[in-house]
Amino acid sequence: MAEDLAKWLDRNGMDHIRGVPCHPQTQGKIERWHQTLKRRLLLEHHYLHSKLASQIETFIDHCNHHRYHESLDNLTPVDVYTGCGTTMLRERQRIRRRTIQNRRFIHTKAPPKHVP
Repeated sequence: MAEDLAKWLDRNGMDHIRGVPCHPQTQGKIERWHQTLKRRLLLEHHYLHSKLASQIETFIDHCNHHRYHESLDNLTPVDVYTGCGTTMLRERQRIRRRTIQNRRFIHTKAPPKHVP
C-alpha cells in the first residue's frame, strides 16, 4: 500500500509530509478537519458502508468546492489551488470600493436631517 501511495504521489508531483502522530499541534489542520468530518457524519445513522462512503464523498466535495474558509480569505480550497482566488479577491476589492464610493455619494447628496 505504501509503495502504491508513493507512486501515486510521485505521478501527481506531490510530497508525503509526515508529522508526529496524535499530536494536535503538528497535525492541527488535519485534526480539525477530522473533527469536522466526524461531527457531520454523526448527525445521521449509516447502516451500509456504501452510504457512509457516499456521505464522506459528498462532504469532501462540499468542503473543497463550496465551503468558504476564513483562513483562506473566504475562498474555497479549489479557488486557491487553481489560482483563481487572486482574481476573486481583486473583484471583491473592486466591488467594495465601488460600494463605498456610492455610499459616500448618496451621503453627500442627502438633504440635512432636521434635529429639533
